[in-house]
This record gives sequence, structure tokens and C-alpha cells, in this order.
Amino acid sequence: MIRRAFFILILALCATSVFAISEAELDSLYNNFRIEEVEVTARALTKDVIVPQTLKGEQLKRMAALSVADALRYFSGVQLKDYGGVGGIKTINVRSMGSQHTAVYYNGVQLGNAQNGQVDLGRFSLDNMEQIQLFNGQKSDIFQSAREFGAAGNVYLTTRRPYFKNKERVHVRAQMRCGSFALANPSLGFDVKLTETLALNFDAEYVYSDGKYPFRYRRVLPSGEVAYDTTAIRQNGDINAVRVEGGLHDYYSTTGFFRVHAYNYWSERGIPGAIVNNVWRNGERLWDRNNFVQAEWQDEWFNRWNTRVLAKWANDYTHYKNYDERLLPSDNEYLQQELYFSFANKVRIFNWWDASLAYDYQYNMLDRSNLLIEAEPEHFGRHSHWLSAATTMNIKEYFRLQASVLMTQISNLQSPISNPKITPGIFFSLRPYPSIDLSINAFYKQSYRYPTFNDLYYTDLGNANLRPELARQHSVEVAYRKTDKTYHIDLSASYYYNRVTDKIIAYPKGQQFRWTMLNLGTVKINGVDSKADFSFFLPLNFTLRARLNYTYQTAIDVTNPDDTYYGHQIPYIPWHSGSVVGGLDWKSKRGDHYGFNYSFIYVGKRYCQQENTVYNEVLPWYTHDLAVYAEWNIRQFRLKANFELNNMLGQDYEVIQNYPMPKQNIRCTLAFQY
Repeated sequence: MIRRAFFILILALCATSVFAISEAELDSLYNNFRIEEVEVTARALTKDVIVPQTLKGEQLKRMAALSVADALRYFSGVQLKDYGGVGGIKTINVRSMGSQHTAVYYNGVQLGNAQNGQVDLGRFSLDNMEQIQLFNGQKSDIFQSAREFGAAGNVYLTTRRPYFKNKERVHVRAQMRCGSFALANPSLGFDVKLTETLALNFDAEYVYSDGKYPFRYRRVLPSGEVAYDTTAIRQNGDINAVRVEGGLHDYYSTTGFFRVHAYNYWSERGIPGAIVNNVWRNGERLWDRNNFVQAEWQDEWFNRWNTRVLAKWANDYTHYKNYDERLLPSDNEYLQQELYFSFANKVRIFNWWDASLAYDYQYNMLDRSNLLIEAEPEHFGRHSHWLSAATTMNIKEYFRLQASVLMTQISNLQSPISNPKITPGIFFSLRPYPSIDLSINAFYKQSYRYPTFNDLYYTDLGNANLRPELARQHSVEVAYRKTDKTYHIDLSASYYYNRVTDKIIAYPKGQQFRWTMLNLGTVKINGVDSKADFSFFLPLNFTLRARLNYTYQTAIDVTNPDDTYYGHQIPYIPWHSGSVVGGLDWKSKRGDHYGFNYSFIYVGKRYCQQENTVYNEVLPWYTHDLAVYAEWNIRQFRLKANFELNNMLGQDYEVIQNYPMPKQNIRCTLAFQY
């Protein structure tokens, strides 16, 4: 009966729904070629049911960060897995749900990896990034593709779009960054205004680092005796990487636009490996090649009905080779292909009531070479279908309600067709005092994490009968914002409770090094996220800024009371974490810009195994980073210089056990723009 009711809701919305955004928003897009970017500080209640965490514009430029992963560390409720160095793989975990429950979108289209569900955020540069947003639950606007309703958390990466003013037709950017560990990072970009509505942009970047950084590796036994204390140079952490991407943007009217974006990334890197018992191995190499082309078209009809179409093709190649004779020889190649299509519509039924319907289809194929996989043939395919229906209601300035339902069906070619899964979500925002920008926001949502190809098909590891993980999220938030001529304040605090069942884990089969995948675990997660942003506009064009984040959370295993780790914190989840970012800026009358930025990150005590014993304890860590920058306007040219001192106190620390991170290091950047 419940499933039938959901289908009736979908059909009812289908009769009246198409995908739209407001005319004012599309006017803003259309005018991107005519005006400069303006940073808006006011927040309209009707925009966000759940207020996202956002970094954009000048905030990103001021940060002592090289990649998207570095910037995401400053969001509350986020744990970043970092294996060290410029070339180290970096993945994100939001509110302890696991990286597979966090979707990453690049210019509105999700980045996929059917093989292992991981997205390496270290390969996305900040140099061409316009905005980074993190939504817990889902994006507030129901103007989205169907699969966007499916993830527990969403990270949106928006690259720089062309902006022109007056009679400008060409922009050129060139940048050179150098730093510790033989870092060399040149980049080049340009924007060309082809017609009054059509523009082209291009960005290219090269990254090299030998990855040789000093570290101290020290282990102390519970008795207090020093087991070993080593000072050495990290080896085999080098990286060579090239990124090339470009886009064509056509805002042909105030209601419609079309854009195409192409992306290519190539890298070769060493994998220094873990240091265990004072022994480290350096025989692993990894080659990556990532390509995708995506297109988006959107337009409005009858001033109420809007349609959006997305399409994407992706090709990802990975080659892993192990030269270490002390380990089992490996020479593995993976080739992933992805085809994706989305059709979404939204209709404005009344001025206060919108409804939407969207359908997405995706096909994934994985080819493997020299892999021990039980299933045949050697090609693994997956058909994915998503169908969503959503509605939102705005009652004056006081109340906003958003409800959605998503049907998901995943079919692997090597297994029977799965039953469709239905996941609802409901969000609301209450503003009790219209004269005060104070809102109370809450949501409940269900989401699934489907097994990856690795979970299903690896020899001695795969289990073709795995069920998807089911996550239930509950969250309540209080947000307050006030803007005056002399200051801006943005405060928020949220409590969340998540429960994950049918958690997919690796379980020993009896013989050493022989494991299988099972649906076994249940995890309960409780946490509090808090954020405070302050900006003070001082005399003489000085601006003082501060951003504070703090997270407290418990994520405990409640699978089996007979387990020795029952009720223990799951691995790598700290109870306490937070960050502080502060800076002082000054702008001259002619537009020159000077300032400095200080950042502090703290991650508390964690455990690297399921049992919370003193043997498995991972010590807290913190870093202090400092950046000093200046920008000069010289006629039509703009010159920028930046100096960063990272981990300025030279702390020895590990994000992942046995993977030491770099000590004190520097980066210098010189950028030119026309």
C-alpha cells in the first residue's frame, strides 16, 4: 500500500510538473556576459530550507589551499581522509556516513565511480573554482536532477564562468606556483566573448612534486616505553599531473541557456605506502586518466514551466602496478565507461506552490585486466534508473515546506534485476519573526548506498547478494543572520541523528587474508555542527573577517552486544573537531588589495580499529597555516602575489594511521590577469 501511494503521488505530480527556476535567476545568468560578479550577502528565506555551507569568490582566493579537498577541511561535520603530500588520495566523509554516501557534483552533474564509489578530490584545483557548497540532506531547490535526491550529502563544485563588462571580449589568466618538495604548478586560462550571448572558456594546469618531505615516526607502547623513533624522508610520493578543461556557454535569452563542458585529467604518481613496525615499502605506482564531456540545456515556457536536460559521457582509466618483491605481484588495469542522461521539469502551480518531476538514466561498464574476479565475463555492466517527484510550498515569509520521493532501481548484468527502492524526504523552514532573519530548519530523509563493483565481484571478497545500505537522517538547525553597514554576522547550529543499517563490511572467512563482504553492521550517529561567520567593515577600507566551525559527534557500532567493540566509536571518527579562519583585508581607492589570512584546524582523538583500546588510539592533530597576499591593478592588467606557510609550527601528525603528513612547508604564487 505504501509503495502504491508513492506511485500515485508520482503520477499526480507528473500531470502538472516541470522543472523551473525564477525569472530573476535566469536574468542573472543571462547578464553574466555584461556585468562583473557581485557577491550577495543577504539570504532569502525562500531559497534555502537547509542553509548550505559555502566558500566562494574572494574566500577561496584567500585560503591556504591547493585543491578542493584542502578547502573542504574548513566545513563543519566533514572528515577528510588524506594519505599525505600533493599526490596523496583525498576523499570526503560527511557526518560519519562514509564517502560512498556523499555525492560530488561538477557543474551540476555527479562525478561517478562504479568501481569503488570513491572520488579523489585532490585532483580538482581551486584555480578555476568559483564556488564550493556542501548540503546536508539535499539541495533546497527542487530544481534538480532525480539522482540528486538520493545522496545523504551533496558537494557542489562550480567552475569559473566567463564574466565581461563594458566592451571586454577577452580575458587571459596565467599563474605560477612553486613550493616545498619541488612543487611546480603553472596554469593558464582564457575567456573569449564570441557573440553577445556566446562565450568560450579554457583552463589548463600542470602539477609536479617529488613528494620528498621529512617526517618523524614515533611509537610509544602503553607502558610508556618507546618502541621506535625514526626520522626519515618520505619516498615514492611524486606526482606528474595535467588537467585541461573548457566550456562553451550560450545564454541566448533571459530564460534559456545551453552549455557544454569538457574535462581531461592525466596523472602518474607514486604510492609511498604505510609505515608498519618501522618498515615502509615504496614499490607501488598509479596511473590515472579521467575524461568526461557533459552538456546542459534549460529554458522556460509560458512563464511557469521550465525544462532542463543533462547528458554526460565519461571514460576513466586506472593502472596500478606493484614492484615490491616482498608483496604479491600486481599489475591491474581498470577501464570505466559511463553514459548519463537526465530530464527534469518543474511547474509553478501557484506563486506559493511548485512541483517537479525528473527521470535519470545511467549506464556503467567496467573492463578489467589481470584481476582475480570470480564472475564472468570480464565486462561488468550496471543500469541505473532514478525517478523523483517533489513539491515545495512557501507561505508568505513564515514557512517553507519541501517534500520529495525517489524511486531507484539498479540492475547489474551479472545478477538478477533488483527491486526498486523508494526513499522519501521532507524538509521545512520556519521563520517565526519576519523582522528578524532567524530560521528554524529541519529534515528527515532516507537514502541508499548501493554496493560497488568491488563489493560485489572481487575474488574471496565479493558477494553478489549484498543488500544496499539504508541511511536514515534526522536534523534540526537554527540559523541567524544580520547585516549592517559596519558588520555582517551569520550563525548556525544543528543537531543530527543518523542511523545506518545493512552496513556493508569486510568479514574474515576463516583463513588469513581471505575475506568476504556481508551486510552486518548497524551504526548510530549523533552530532552537533556549529558555524559562525563574522565580517567587520572598518574605517579606511579595512575589513576584518573570522569563520569558526566546531563539530561534536558520536558514531558507535550497535550491531551485536556480544562484540567486544559494541558501543565503540567507529574508526577514524573524532569526537571533537573544528577550524578557525581569520583575516584582515585592505582595498585602496584604485582597487589594489592587500591582506593576510590565518587558519587553524583541529581533529581530536580517534581510533584506527573497531575496538577503542589504547593500542588503536590515533593522537589528536592540529595545524596552523598563514597566507599573505597582494593584488595590484595596472591599467587593464591585474597582478597577484601570494605566500603561504603551512603547518607553520612543523607538527608531526597523521590523518590516516601510518601515513605521516608533511611538516612545515611553503608555497609561493604569482598570477597575472588581463
